[in-house]
Amino acid sequence: MEIGLSIFPTANAIHPVRLAKEAEARGFESLFFIEHTHIPASRRTPYPFGGELPSIYWQSYDPFVALSQAAAVTTQLRVGTGICLVPEHHPLALAKRVASLDQLSNGRFLFGIGAGWNAEELENHGIRFEDRWAVTREYVLAMKEVWTKKDAAFRGRFVRFDAVWSEPKPVQKPHPPVLIGASTKFAVERVAEYADGWMPGNGTCDFAQRLAQLDAACAKRGRNRKSLDLTVFAAPPKAAELDKLADLGFNRAVLPLPTQDEAKILARLDGYTSLVANRPR
Repeated sequence: MEIGLSIFPTANAIHPVRLAKEAEARGFESLFFIEHTHIPASRRTPYPFGGELPSIYWQSYDPFVALSQAAAVTTQLRVGTGICLVPEHHPLALAKRVASLDQLSNGRFLFGIGAGWNAEELENHGIRFEDRWAVTREYVLAMKEVWTKKDAAFRGRFVRFDAVWSEPKPVQKPHPPVLIGASTKFAVERVAEYADGWMPGNGTCDFAQRLAQLDAACAKRGRNRKSLDLTVFAAPPKAAELDKLADLGFNRAVLPLPTQDEAKILARLDGYTSLVANRPR
């Protein structure tokens, strides 16, 4: 099992460059940054975890900009979105951004995706909340055309374009792994249909039950579930708990970092390092 990290990167926290260097030096496999383009001031949609919405949700850097800086100062650390809100981007622009980051990082990008939980945020991007997953599906399928074909075209309900040329192409073939960051029974069907992996949050569902559903969904489509990237987001930083996740078949655990200053984050990394050193490879 590989051990990664995730954080809401903001101007009030450890700098992405410093975090990336220190994470790689300590042997962490990956670093994920979270995305929200903005938070509507109306605050009509309640915070899914209850209580007041933390300010980090509207203070976080654009993940692609921050991940580019992280990739530029490392050589082995994988960089990922955890998650990118796909409906909030035009697929042609997002395909270019993903391919560029994968090229510049020499094939180290992990494309964690989701559809979003804030209805007003999506509406500000012209997306109806009830359409968000249908839009996500089409956008991912359209981006796959762009990443893999010279003359890429797509005709769907939400996005249509005639043949286009778009380079660079990703280093990873056929494209960076698409990891769906959701945990419902519908999410595993989406993973089986058009993704390369599943990235649920810890404690958001019964993993054994969902993995059985994922097995069945893959079998229906002639896919081998064992070929998928299985990542647990916000994993518990306890060796025994990580062992249980590994036994279920998860190949990556992403440990959460609070949005804090450099000294506190480095102390947290030091506390996590034993988990990296003692994991079987």
